[in-house]
Amino acid sequence: MKIALKLILLVIIVGLGYMVVESIMEPVRFNKQKDKREIAVIQKLEDIRSAELAFKAINGKYMSDWDTLINFVKENEFPIIKEVPDPNDTTNTIVIRDTIGYMPIADSLYGRREAFNIDQLKYVPIPNEFFNNEMFDLNAGTIERGGMPVHVFECKVDYKTMLKGLDEQLIINLKKKVEEMNKYSGLKIGSME
Repeated sequence: MKIALKLILLVIIVGLGYMVVESIMEPVRFNKQKDKREIAVIQKLEDIRSAELAFKAINGKYMSDWDTLINFVKENEFPIIKEVPDPNDTTNTIVIRDTIGYMPIADSLYGRREAFNIDQLKYVPIPNEFFNNEMFDLNAGTIERGGMPVHVFECKVDYKTMLKGLDEQLIINLKKKVEEMNKYSGLKIGSME
């Protein structure tokens, strides 16, 4: 009887110890995965910003349509311009600009990145087992500042999408914490305001 009671207590102690360790390790694993996904999402947001800036440099405005933006990056080129001072100007204030060639925008922006796929630019980088064609929310337009129109864009993804497949309660807690600070509950670049 004493041995049976000791075995039952041992099983209960081991079970409680496991539960304590799990209650500590679950948030640690969550934060590790969150940080890993945030790094991937931030890189993708920076890539999107580069594409938007290239689009604006050539077209004078930002683009809110993914297909147009991606096709622009795939099919257009930046001019390569050589600037030299005018030999007839002794003050070296006049510059002669000459277009010496063209470089594809995709190569200029992403040429040094191995296995970069421009067609995947619009998709949120989450593990394949949770991926269901989740896309970034992309907006572009014009707002008025100081009586002048200003072109703006915003690209964002919320924590619920970005952290899909992780502990739901920890995602809810994270969103609440960020919203209490009056911040967007996710990651974004740019602003429509």
